[in-house]
Amino acid sequence: MTDALAPRTDARIEDRIAGKRDDLIALTQDLVRIPTLNPPGQYYRDICDYLERRLSARGFTCTLVRATGAPGDSDRYPRWNIVARREGPRPGDCVHFNSHHDVVEVGAGWTRNPFGGALEGDRIYGRGTCDMKGGLAASIIAAEAFLEEHPDFAGAVEISATADEESGGYGGVAHLAKEGWFTPERVQHVIIPEPLDKHRICLGHRGGWWAEIETKGEIAHGSMPFLGDCAIRHMGAVLDTFEERLFPAMAARVTEMPVVPEGARNSTMNINSIHGGQAEEHEGLPAHCVPDSCRIVIDRRFLIEETVEGVQEEVVGLLEDLKSRRPNFDYEIRELNRVIPSMTEKSAPVVTTVAEAIREVLGQDPTYVASPGSYDQKHIDRIGKLKNCIAYGPGVLELAHKPDEWIGVTDMLDSARVMARSLERLLLR
Repeated sequence: MTDALAPRTDARIEDRIAGKRDDLIALTQDLVRIPTLNPPGQYYRDICDYLERRLSARGFTCTLVRATGAPGDSDRYPRWNIVARREGPRPGDCVHFNSHHDVVEVGAGWTRNPFGGALEGDRIYGRGTCDMKGGLAASIIAAEAFLEEHPDFAGAVEISATADEESGGYGGVAHLAKEGWFTPERVQHVIIPEPLDKHRICLGHRGGWWAEIETKGEIAHGSMPFLGDCAIRHMGAVLDTFEERLFPAMAARVTEMPVVPEGARNSTMNINSIHGGQAEEHEGLPAHCVPDSCRIVIDRRFLIEETVEGVQEEVVGLLEDLKSRRPNFDYEIRELNRVIPSMTEKSAPVVTTVAEAIREVLGQDPTYVASPGSYDQKHIDRIGKLKNCIAYGPGVLELAHKPDEWIGVTDMLDSARVMARSLERLLLR
């Protein structure tokens, strides 16, 4: 929609959102106090039931969807999602706000109750406040204010809260996309309120390739290691090769995507874990053995200019070269997961609409960024075939997964104003 065709609005919607400040705080606190930890996937049904009670009371038709058979889904920890839809009295586009309801482990270093939702000044503290229950709450307040102000709107508003984004989204958005919830015929605009800051529009994310590499050896008595073959030493050679050849090669590659922070504009790889030798789940002293196996998990984040096949071939090529040069070297590699980069054009309707809302509400031009890690846009893009999708929401990205995580109330209110203005631009015709 061009500026000439944009509906004329006044400050009533912003005043209505300002009047919902206390409701926004209480809603965020309620969401944080439901400890939806992933893993293992606790209280997913509880948070969906809570949202169903609230949204159905406001005229939304709510559907609870279990991702039966998805990774992690079990009778003990079922993967529940909710999709709430409010139809307008006239035909038009559907605007969908998608948030994940799961949160990561608490970790050490907290000085506050991680599930207390304490309000201190302008901040609400707790695991998931920033990533991303604050964004979920802001989108709900924005949608409710819009519906109260404009009951005669055209089209539909949808709000979803989905499972398992923190572990790949396969029990959440991926499942919904496979079931047809994100087809371009059903949904036209998607906003994911991830914590990218209220003046930034996130257009997409880098790709990811995760794999387990195992080096092989031969067990023997630890006092006579020459009679065996140490798999950990072989893995040391793998790590040396990565340090000498792979990491410098990745550092030389720079993307044109506006990835933040700056260091993520290069290809990167993290060694997620390493283990060799005997299992550690025992008491007492270890037996004296040469380890016959060592495993690492790698987390390779790649650029839109690269291909996942090229990323995989590069690692395998280094391992094969090492095998040709190092006596007795043998390995296995197993892919764990892959994510293809996703990028929405700046000219897409949802991008231009939110950009204009940011200018109107915040009085500044938006900053366009891309995420260093992936989020559920990948499933909406690749499975749902819906390209008109962005991440936009309140919060400081660097606070995600940290101790004493917090979200600013003012930031949530400002983001809700931007979201509501965006709804006015897209659904008032």
